[in-house]
Amino acid sequence: MNIDTLAGLENMVILDRMNKLDKEDPLLPFALDEWLCARTGEGGPAICHLWRQPQSFVMGLRDSRLPGTPEAARWLESQGYRVAVRNSGGAAVPLDPGVVNISLILPKPAVDSFQFHGDFEKMYALIATAVASTGWAVDKGEIAGAYCPGDFDLSINGLKFCGIAQRRQTRAFVIQAFVIVEGSGQARTRLVRQFYDRAASGADPANYPLVTDDSTASLAEIIDLGAGAAAAFAEEVKAVVRERQTDAGMAAAASTLRMPSEAELAETVAMLRSRYGIKR
Repeated sequence: MNIDTLAGLENMVILDRMNKLDKEDPLLPFALDEWLCARTGEGGPAICHLWRQPQSFVMGLRDSRLPGTPEAARWLESQGYRVAVRNSGGAAVPLDPGVVNISLILPKPAVDSFQFHGDFEKMYALIATAVASTGWAVDKGEIAGAYCPGDFDLSINGLKFCGIAQRRQTRAFVIQAFVIVEGSGQARTRLVRQFYDRAASGADPANYPLVTDDSTASLAEIIDLGAGAAAAFAEEVKAVVRERQTDAGMAAAASTLRMPSEAELAETVAMLRSRYGIKR
């Protein structure tokens, strides 16, 4: 791993929302990322947003267009899941308190910069460094049969535990990772397959992933992380960021950081729901 991959974290603010678990709208953290990304593009600081979500099911844009998605969404809601469509890339992902989500919000080096692989590498480096203290190495590359598949699936011993997506604005971007830290990878995989059984009936198989049970596991199933694994993993991520912060960078961040008001955040949530919502 290139030692310079994690450069640029000198003024990165840590926004820890790990314990915001009160039946939160599943679009709220995505709206917060969207709003903060615009501020970063205007000269605000880089941000590492750590968050978890109560029982929710978040689809990608392609999932939302499958012929049976409205019926599948109603089925998920009957099972107690809050359902939403996110504006970043990737496919369907179940979220719950055992999944730690990481958003890296960073300015673009130039407005016309489209070299996103380096941005994905930064997230990979952050997570691999956070896991390194366990003695395990993290691999990258698509895992066959995993949900939300992609070139930057992160895995250990051939089992996916993390997926990475992106959202790019004119002057800044967000790299988002879901990290399955606690609980059963197979149980989550089965839920996603049940969703596609309903949503993708009659659809071209090229338009959705074919999900299998033996593809995915939580970090706690692969590595003995002990009690409180989700919180412990988040602390490791924060430690990696803090090691790279500088006094000058944090002073600059403090002078430019602004958080949205409740009204601004609600407006962004409403915009995302209107623009990317499921047509029922």
